[in-house]
Amino acid sequence: MTTRRKYLVLATCCLSLLIVSMDSTIVNVAIPAIRGDLDAPMSRLQWIIDIYTLTLASLMMLSGAAADRIGRRHVFRIGLATFAVGSLLCSLAPTVETLIGARFLQAIGGCMLNPVAMSIITQVFTGRVERARAIGVWGAVVGISMALGPTVGGVLIDAFGWRAVFWINLPICAVALILTTFFVPESKSSTVRGVDPIGQALAIGVLFAAVFGLVEGQPILFAPAVIGLVIFVRYESRRVDPFIDPRFFRSVPFASATVIAVFAFTALGAFLFTCSLYLQNVRHYSAVHTGLLYLAMAGAMMIFSPLSGRLIGRYGTKLPLVAAGVLLSGAALLLTRLGPDTPVWQLVVTFAIFGMGFGLVNAPITNSAVNGMPQERTGAASALASTSRQVGVSIGVALSGVLLGADLWWLIAGLTLGIVILGFVSNTQWALRSRDRVAPLLEQKVATHAG
Repeated sequence: MTTRRKYLVLATCCLSLLIVSMDSTIVNVAIPAIRGDLDAPMSRLQWIIDIYTLTLASLMMLSGAAADRIGRRHVFRIGLATFAVGSLLCSLAPTVETLIGARFLQAIGGCMLNPVAMSIITQVFTGRVERARAIGVWGAVVGISMALGPTVGGVLIDAFGWRAVFWINLPICAVALILTTFFVPESKSSTVRGVDPIGQALAIGVLFAAVFGLVEGQPILFAPAVIGLVIFVRYESRRVDPFIDPRFFRSVPFASATVIAVFAFTALGAFLFTCSLYLQNVRHYSAVHTGLLYLAMAGAMMIFSPLSGRLIGRYGTKLPLVAAGVLLSGAALLLTRLGPDTPVWQLVVTFAIFGMGFGLVNAPITNSAVNGMPQERTGAASALASTSRQVGVSIGVALSGVLLGADLWWLIAGLTLGIVILGFVSNTQWALRSRDRVAPLLEQKVATHAG
């Protein structure tokens, strides 16, 4: 495969990442407009975001296994088409319940894109250096697409209404479908994973019970969520071919990456959902004015996302992770002082600091998740990291309805401080030795299945 075609494949995969990641943030700016147009209560507004992120989190691993079995390009194309149909239905939704249902369909398509695209990238970019560069671009696109979401959304909403935030996906899906057809090679895994319906059902049940309990104010649901989690761990640890291989978590860098993803994206979910309502309902700014204020965050993310990739190449993941945690914690502490009369310059500075931290955190999450893993397992490792991101956003949005004002941001400051700690821990010699011990175990398992 020529270098030109490889980078066309990378661009195609990044287009899918663009729409899925941007849709996680662009809708936040539309929430106040949707609330007024469809007369939606707060819990329904939260479900517009959380049904999307929870479905992505629940089905990403299943779609990755399906792609390994029946063909990655085939599943990728189905995902693009489904995402486009879901986006169209979202733009036509007459009620908030219909919109939530369309978001569910949209997420079903989305779950076939990101993990499958990463698997395609790892199959195309086989060299260590070129793969590291491709993953760096991938991580940068995550940050940039999420940063652009609020700004692009604000412009579209003021110009055409909230339904326009879903229209933008249609031409991108069309271009990605064409490029996939002509340039992306078909590939399958040499080892086909078995189906684990019980593990899949337990994982979905745990996620939905926990988030439903938060959003709807039903703490009684936390008990079955915890029980389900215990059953899930015990069940998966005894399976020969589990839905989520517990061996992954014996690698301290991998386990740290998944926790860091949850912490960072919990902060992002809470930040975007709460600040969009604050700016438009408390400060009475227009959607485009809100989007312009988010430019401070977007600009910082666009600068610091590629910088993070370069820092990883030179110094490893510790420096960007520690810096990200410090910056995100600092932004959360500044947000504890948020009020109706907070000066605009202070908002801009706070948003920029948040963007710097979030821009730095994405690339090391992906790098820590896949680095050192056997090539056959990088898709699964990446899918778990992506799942953790979506779980984090869901938790952040859910917490926004439970904790008010400074209480929310004190909690976020504590979680993001955990990124600093894990940044140090995951780069110790003990952690690196744990990673090196896990890779042969996974390769042995792959070889056993192949035999």
